[in-house]
Amino acid sequence: MSDPSSAPARRPGLGGVRRQAVAHGTQDLVHMAPLREGQTMPLLCEPVLPGVDLVAWARERRAEIETLLLRHGALLWRGFDVDGVAGFHEAVGALSDGALQYQFRASPRTQVDAERHVYTSTDYPAAESIFPHNEHSYSPVFPRKIFFYCDITPGEGGETPIGDTRSVLQRIPPEILERFKRRRILYVRNYGDGFGLPWQTVFQTTDRATVEDYCRQQGIVPEWKSGDRLRTRQVGPALVRHPVNGEAVWFNHGTFFHATTLPASARDTLMAEYGPEDLPQNTFYGDGAPIEPEVVELLRGLYLGSMTSFPWQRGDVLMLDNLLALHGRNPFRGPRRILTAMAEPMRAADVAWTDHLTEQA
Repeated sequence: MSDPSSAPARRPGLGGVRRQAVAHGTQDLVHMAPLREGQTMPLLCEPVLPGVDLVAWARERRAEIETLLLRHGALLWRGFDVDGVAGFHEAVGALSDGALQYQFRASPRTQVDAERHVYTSTDYPAAESIFPHNEHSYSPVFPRKIFFYCDITPGEGGETPIGDTRSVLQRIPPEILERFKRRRILYVRNYGDGFGLPWQTVFQTTDRATVEDYCRQQGIVPEWKSGDRLRTRQVGPALVRHPVNGEAVWFNHGTFFHATTLPASARDTLMAEYGPEDLPQNTFYGDGAPIEPEVVELLRGLYLGSMTSFPWQRGDVLMLDNLLALHGRNPFRGPRRILTAMAEPMRAADVAWTDHLTEQA
């Protein structure tokens, strides 16, 4: 996760839910049904009997799990004995190709185990919402899958809303969609100006040459400023092809990183003090032109309108196809410890959608 928005995600209630079983061959030991009637996301996966080992079961069913993940975008594993960091890490390894290191960072996280790539979810003030987004969709390299684990149940609020990027894409007006497809998105980030993360944290190094080498490899343009500060520019796609079925996916940080999506508590101060290219992060069309305010406002509404949420339960593991599922965070009070892990790296350049969008979207 990265910087938040003041607009909270919707929180539909759970009353009157009637679960309908999904007809699938995985139901011998695990029961699968939509969490809510009429919604496909998330698919709730629960053990039929006590003592079902999620890790052993998932290793035997990876192909079926992949099919379900592509269909639903989000799988909620509930009621299994997934205990603590080690148990979560092992579950991630069974449900994917294994956890990744968090690189080219955009949000503060704490690595909770030096030997495992398991992190806290974004370390951000409890009173703030985090705007819906796809993890690392600003980055030249992003995870195909992201996992969340409920280690300590939130005292009040603190849900992790999820949403369907396919729904967002279907509702973007064709002329706006074509504009983003053709012009792409420019990300401008500043480090060391007193807001956001320092470049040493983002790049996990104190060596400028290492930063420059990473940027050169990933198509990022670095600009060193006075006082050991850094600005980077990079152009990325607004849409990508899903690596499994090739469908068009709206996948970017254009709305999330836009200056107007900052929380109201920080937005006015930052915009009064810094120019558009000096903010901690901001987005433009790929040619450098501003994205129209009404377009950003429209997109914000589409994101928020696609979201659904559920209360966390201790031991829950939420598995997302990061291209198909948005996620955010609701404000909370009291204790809350949600851990996260990312898996299966992909290069944006390998899946960028470049042609025939209008005919197929």
